[in-house]
Amino acid sequence: MNMNSTEAIYNGLKDAEIDFVVSVPCVNLSKLLEMVDEDEEIMHVPVTREEEGIGICAGAYMGGRKPAILMQNSGLGNSINALKSLTELYKFPLVIIISHRGTEGETICGQIPMGESTPRLLNAMDFHFFEPTNPETAYEDVKNAWKLSIEEGKPVSVLLEIKYW
Repeated sequence: MNMNSTEAIYNGLKDAEIDFVVSVPCVNLSKLLEMVDEDEEIMHVPVTREEEGIGICAGAYMGGRKPAILMQNSGLGNSINALKSLTELYKFPLVIIISHRGTEGETICGQIPMGESTPRLLNAMDFHFFEPTNPETAYEDVKNAWKLSIEEGKPVSVLLEIKYW
């Protein structure tokens, strides 16, 4: 299967049967956001804050949907309490697609501290995450993230570094 970086994530979401996506704007995810927004089988809810999106995803899961949230890694810091106190406590599965800024190739110095901290924060929260390096592994990682999230009853992330794009 020959896919570009955006198609791999999108197809992984589709094949995992994700049908509800919350998003916060991010330049690296812009093409993916367009694809999700145009898909009539996916309910797309843009939000202004990540923790708001976590709550909406929990409600969507309770309503029978399979949720994912798309965000930049800076938003991980904004949503830690909601992730631990809501999704993990009540065992809501959630796929978090994270544009991992602040890694190799980053041109904005303000992104680097959170970029370096992102994997450590996920480890500290005991949340599994995938770090695909190419579209083929990304596609599988997104599908596996949903399966693992269901099994564990807590969020699983897919970190997409600058070099992935």
